Amino acid sequence: MGLWTLLLLLLLLAVCVSLPAPANVSITSYNMEHILRFWPDLRTPSDARFTVQIHGTRKQQWKTVAECAELTARQTCNLTSKLKDTFGYYVARVQAFRTNQTSSWTTSNLFHPLADTVLGPPEFSVSGCGNCLVLQVRDAPGPLLYQEELKDLHTEMELNVRRTRDGAEFKLKSHQQEIVISYLQPGVEYCVSITFMSFINRNSVPSEYRCAFTSPPPPQHTLFLVLGLLGGVTLLLVIVVGRFIFSRKVKNLHLPCMKFSSQSYTCLKSSLTEEDGVTT
Repeated sequence: MGLWTLLLLLLLLAVCVSLPAPANVSITSYNMEHILRFWPDLRTPSDARFTVQIHGTRKQQWKTVAECAELTARQTCNLTSKLKDTFGYYVARVQAFRTNQTSSWTTSNLFHPLADTVLGPPEFSVSGCGNCLVLQVRDAPGPLLYQEELKDLHTEMELNVRRTRDGAEFKLKSHQQEIVISYLQPGVEYCVSITFMSFINRNSVPSEYRCAFTSPPPPQHTLFLVLGLLGGVTLLLVIVVGRFIFSRKVKNLHLPCMKFSSQSYTCLKSSLTEEDGVTT
């Protein structure tokens, strides 16, 4: 009886752990919103469910996440409200289960809420002010639970400024919500991208470029009018100079007398000199 009992227990144990374990268990975070993701094994039955547990390094025990105790294969688990110790470290694990069957646990990598979250770009507007740009910066949105932590991570920003005309760039840093970028060329378009910087966190995403003219560019019809006036003035100068040169040449031109009839001569212009030996 002892041998048969042992074999029966081994059979029951094999049945209980016969489900394949989940794969790729990871915690991703964007602006302090923490999401656990995983991939079920291809051999996992469609009716299987998944449970999630977390473990803080300061608390030596696993704790089941009630909201994520019976997930389906395509669901994720929001751990934002569970990882409250922003300076602590956490791991999470996932197990597949069904009636009388469970899988082994699959554990995530170590996760630090402040250092591992991705800092999204700030919202901002940009406008021209003659030979400068004015930027109005707003904090990136995030969970209300971590607003103070996000403010600490958003204390410094790096600005990348690009001149549209030739692509020339320069960078500067700021801590202000209103930023004035001075000493720019008036009437020129510049584009600006902003990235949050933090000593604790280096996972920042730069914003898209936002563009503005330092001062309004001249209207297109005004430009054509100016070019037309310049062209007209240039043409007038050419005509005046041409007439002046032509008149000088005519005065210096020697024209002989021409005979129109045997009785009379008409002299258009006497140019004979005494050296020619002829007098008029």
